[in-house]
Amino acid sequence: MLLIFSTTTACSQLVSLFNGENLDGWHVDVPEMDEDDSAINPFIVRDGMLVSLGTPNGHLITDKTYQDYRLEVEYRFAGEPGNCGILVHASTPRSLYEMFPKSLEVQMMHENAGDFWCIVENIEVPDMEARRGPKEEWGITEGKGRRILNLTDGSENPLGEWNRMVIECLNDQIKVWVNDDLVNYGTSCTTQQGQIAVQAEGAEVEFRKLLLTPITQLSAQAP
Repeated sequence: MLLIFSTTTACSQLVSLFNGENLDGWHVDVPEMDEDDSAINPFIVRDGMLVSLGTPNGHLITDKTYQDYRLEVEYRFAGEPGNCGILVHASTPRSLYEMFPKSLEVQMMHENAGDFWCIVENIEVPDMEARRGPKEEWGITEGKGRRILNLTDGSENPLGEWNRMVIECLNDQIKVWVNDDLVNYGTSCTTQQGQIAVQAEGAEVEFRKLLLTPITQLSAQAP
């Protein structure tokens, strides 16, 4: 089911992707769980929070697909800092490294929050060669230059404190803030709709908010 937030949708309509009690509305894609009956589900609910335990690696993916929205995420590393991310416009499962769904990743890795990673989809930003490397190395599949550096250093709060990430997706544009700093803005994204996914990628991360709001224009300042 595609949920399109159109101009006829009231801007006050909020969708909480996480109900604070269980994983209703989501499904898990963790390759290790296919082959090992003893493998745990790395996504749990604890103390009213969604928790990515980090291992085994995989994704928690919304059942519905979305288009034209603002996603507000509040997260923190529960222990040792490491890697995690939010995938937007996710579609075909296990399209990269037999792990990642086709998507555009907004990075949450400690000290790298706001990077874009192209996962069999592409996006363009200003100063592409400075932020992505030599043009001949660019690509969207294994072994290619898929990382696009964010615009800031030091936007994340100290470890143990909550961070607020805001991702706006409208048409072929994606704009990202971390703790009110603009950290990335891209255009000409090769997809404009899809599911939303949370990663398990090695580090334990707590999420206390995953709130979706329909939009009809991008924010000029941090919303």
